[in-house]
Amino acid sequence: MKNACITFLVIAIILLSAVGLTLKTQTPSEEYLRIHIRANSDVQTDQTVKYAVKDAVVNYLTPVVSTIHTKRQAKATLLDNLGEIELVVETTLKENGFNYGAKVSLKSEQFPTRVYGDFTLEKGIYDALIIELGSGTGKNWWCVVYPPLCFTGGGTDYNLQSKIVQIIKEFKQRIKEGR
Repeated sequence: MKNACITFLVIAIILLSAVGLTLKTQTPSEEYLRIHIRANSDVQTDQTVKYAVKDAVVNYLTPVVSTIHTKRQAKATLLDNLGEIELVVETTLKENGFNYGAKVSLKSEQFPTRVYGDFTLEKGIYDALIIELGSGTGKNWWCVVYPPLCFTGGGTDYNLQSKIVQIIKEFKQRIKEGR
């Protein structure tokens, strides 16, 4: 039992190191698809509705992106769902008494370096789902659609334990298949 635990820990450390090295050497625009929700303004009511929109969009997208395995699939899925995403956003705004509308698009944009817990995305040009509420000039909320940092476990927190379990399962499967 003790040897099995030690083996598990060693494999986990190796895998996390490999993932870390991979993340550092890959170009962000090639590997990540971000989501960016821009509030109408910095007024508290606009900031509050931004989070209501975020919750509604995350709830809508979680099952939609749950089976995605590549960035290409993520982009295609989002493009196929832009109308539905816009409907979710518009409905949420109206339910909360806002009539300034929204624009939803998928495009490449320059982003500054951002930190998400222990995870950092370097500044650069990223593909992103952009949701502009009203004028879109207020403080924003951002996360990552692919890999699904915002869409694990049905919530908005990056679930590192689930990611480690997934990596280990994939590693074991590769060993089993002799790859």
